Amino acid sequence: MNGGLPGFHNAPASRVVVVATALFSIPFGFRGRFLDLGLSYQNVYEKLSIWRLITSLFAFSSTPELIFGAALLYYFRVFERQIGSNKYTVFIVFSTLVSVLLQILALGYLKDPSINPLMSGPYGLIFASYVPFFFDIPISMKFRILGLSLSDKSFVYLAGLQLLFSSGRRSIVPGVSGILAGLFYRLNTFGIRRLKFPEFATSLFSRLSWPFSSNPYQGLPTTENDGSIPSHQGAHTATQDPTESSIAALVSMGFDRSSAIQALALTDYDVNLASNILLEAQALRQ
Repeated sequence: MNGGLPGFHNAPASRVVVVATALFSIPFGFRGRFLDLGLSYQNVYEKLSIWRLITSLFAFSSTPELIFGAALLYYFRVFERQIGSNKYTVFIVFSTLVSVLLQILALGYLKDPSINPLMSGPYGLIFASYVPFFFDIPISMKFRILGLSLSDKSFVYLAGLQLLFSSGRRSIVPGVSGILAGLFYRLNTFGIRRLKFPEFATSLFSRLSWPFSSNPYQGLPTTENDGSIPSHQGAHTATQDPTESSIAALVSMGFDRSSAIQALALTDYDVNLASNILLEAQALRQ
């Protein structure tokens, strides 16, 4: 899975979530089969175990789930670079709270012992992120394996399916709740997409992150009327025109044609890398 520029540069909120997930999963999650960290009907409606709400948000209950979940959270950091940390933090809080609420409602409505307890971990945020991934990330490459038609996005979907069906209905309920939360956000329920997290909070995320080297793409324009991409030392010189489909994919994301062409030239015509270079520069300008 290729999430663009490496590391958590310009994605401090994503870094906090990944680190918190790892820290909660190591001491709690590896023993989760015995602690039942996930939400259940008894713990929510009868015992009112509030602490389980916290552990259910971050702690995966097994090593494979932690590996797949952390990899997906790392990949989806591209959305923080696209919309900025202020708005992405709102997305994190909204998708997490709505997902937990839907899980609680599902437990109360179904009252099915086979789904108790639900799987713990940031399922809400992960599967909510598949909504913008489906609508906003273009396919840059298609190929066939054993007669199956696949794309560069297929591996991200396969990782999500592995996590979604890892424990049957116990993992399907949190996953579907996350997808619904992502759809509510995309539909701008309650005007949520206009909100921004306070600047001091996102600044705190940045201070919690380790130092990063300066961004070599900071001078890149990213949106229409921003001009064209300046040249960089050591950058690849375009030896051929990028394909129209690649240009159209970047233009459809809101970048002007000139910037799209030069970004493709800088990345040897890799649409994913080119789009993330432009998204990174856009976030830096916010």
